[in-house]
Amino acid sequence: MGEVTTSLQRPVTNTGRSKLVRHVDSFEIQPPTVPSPNGVPRSAWARARRRVSRWHRPYTFALLLLDFAAAALASWIAIQLFDQARSGFYKAKEDPTWFYTVAFVLLPLGWLIILWGNRAYDRRYLGLGPDEFKRVIRAAVAVAASVSFIAFAFKAELSRYTVGTALVGAMVLVLLGRFLARFILHVVRKRAGQAAHRMVLIGTLPECLEVYTAVTRSPAAGLMPVAIHITDGYAAARGIQTPVPVYAGRDILALVREVGGDTIAVCGSASAEPGELRRLAWQLEGSGVDLVVAPQLTDIAGPRVHIRPIEGLPLLHVEEPTLSGPALLAKNLMDRVAAGLGLLVLAPVFVAIALAIRISDPGPVFFRQPRVGHEGRTFRVWKFRTMYIDAEERLAGLVDQNETDGMLFKIKQDPRVFPVGRFLRASSLDELPQLINVLKGEMSLVGPRPLPADDGDFLGDVRRRLLVRPGMTGLWQVSGRSDLSWDEAVRLDLYYVDNWSLAYDLSILWRTVGVVLARKGAY
Repeated sequence: MGEVTTSLQRPVTNTGRSKLVRHVDSFEIQPPTVPSPNGVPRSAWARARRRVSRWHRPYTFALLLLDFAAAALASWIAIQLFDQARSGFYKAKEDPTWFYTVAFVLLPLGWLIILWGNRAYDRRYLGLGPDEFKRVIRAAVAVAASVSFIAFAFKAELSRYTVGTALVGAMVLVLLGRFLARFILHVVRKRAGQAAHRMVLIGTLPECLEVYTAVTRSPAAGLMPVAIHITDGYAAARGIQTPVPVYAGRDILALVREVGGDTIAVCGSASAEPGELRRLAWQLEGSGVDLVVAPQLTDIAGPRVHIRPIEGLPLLHVEEPTLSGPALLAKNLMDRVAAGLGLLVLAPVFVAIALAIRISDPGPVFFRQPRVGHEGRTFRVWKFRTMYIDAEERLAGLVDQNETDGMLFKIKQDPRVFPVGRFLRASSLDELPQLINVLKGEMSLVGPRPLPADDGDFLGDVRRRLLVRPGMTGLWQVSGRSDLSWDEAVRLDLYYVDNWSLAYDLSILWRTVGVVLARKGAY
């Protein structure tokens, strides 16, 4: 496997292992090799050193090209659609140079400037989360306002349809271009391990390992821990297996350069010493190394966390989950309307599936089972039947073959599933009748999956799932489905309960399409 190095040891050959694992055994603490500067280690007028992390530079350049092309293409489409596109430009018929300059050069450049002003190219918002797209929408509003103001100032009688089509089209094309760019970025991160931040974690070993687990759950996030610097001494980590090398008693900046890092993540209690954290920030000034703080707030989404500085003390204010109000009413309305339309449109599909089930195995088309719903209320879920009639009688003989844990029973090659049922499960078509439950208000399009009512009481953290309506799809489904452990599935469901929003629901529905087409984790 190669060599495994610890902080102050000689290289140790790792032999007889199929997986790379580091051990923390015996160490000697050496004094820091580089003195820590007290304050800004450069002239106040000097330019800071270039950032160590540079993946965002070619990515930002590509976004600039895509955004310019999107705005220019939207102008071209608007010009082709409307004959009065040149209205408001004097002598445009004789000499359209100025008109085309505005449409294909100045307006796209204006888009880039306003996007930049709205920080739509800020590396902190690129590649992850909805902030990037929110800033594009804000920029679109600003562009529309700017065009309207300029037209009013110069009393130009522009074609409203042309301008509206060009602006709305540009916004849509810019968003599509950024979706495509983000998809490619995620593929590069997952498959090649490139375009990622190399992080050094600082804190106690349990805190660092918790952060390591959190940031490595999604390779698309682009966070790659490469080392851990523990603050509680080597004795606390002796003999413990760790996924990355562990160090202690080292100068942080020197360690970051040694392991090729570009980001320092201060974990948990290590951030509780304001003086130490402030001195670390001083030390990193001008180094090109980023500093992030990972507080002991897990599974809480950004919109619920606000920083409120008081006398130099940054307080993290955590808001309660939004489980009622106008947003919930809008969600319920969207569920009912979508379910009603879905049942009408999919009626021919229902008939075809029903015929296939009856031909494959005589018996009822639908399978109805008691499930636990919102606030513990029991309802009967609708599903297409995928198992033979005697499936329940055969269950007792298959319990020892269960391939999942917790309150679930799953077997990849379940002998109780008939061939057509196997296809329905793999394609998730067996879940379509749950639109009836959604229409009745027993379920939602997005939410935690409803669990059978006879699987025992919902105690502890699991009971919190019942605060919202169960869903046809959810964060669990788009993150691995049956391939996930019970604990991971519960964690994802609780994360959804605590952080749900309409935008998050739409995001999960969009991700569901890809998961269903890929048939990932469905059996």
